[in-house]
Amino acid sequence: MNRFDSKKQVRLPGLLFSIILFSLLIFLALGGISSISGAARRQEKESLSQALYRDIVHSYASDGFYPPSLDYLKERYGLSWNEDRYFIDYQPIGPNLMPDVTIIEREGAN
Repeated sequence: MNRFDSKKQVRLPGLLFSIILFSLLIFLALGGISSISGAARRQEKESLSQALYRDIVHSYASDGFYPPSLDYLKERYGLSWNEDRYFIDYQPIGPNLMPDVTIIEREGAN
């Protein structure tokens, strides 16, 4: 046994264990980020839905009729949303009937 030998031996099992552990930690971190991102998207859609229905009901209460279009809500009540991410299908039925509203998340929108 030579204590002054400059050659270091790399132990393969230890190196392999470190690589596997590092890969596992990266995989778990990416999974956590994806999960948080999904939860944020769901919350964003829910907030949009609540704001939309709140403005529709407020319009009916103050104006005496349901809004005829989304543009009416944008102009009178300041409703705004990310139009690149969400499509809102707004179908007015009549001035005294609640409109049919569907919020659709666009594919590929980040």
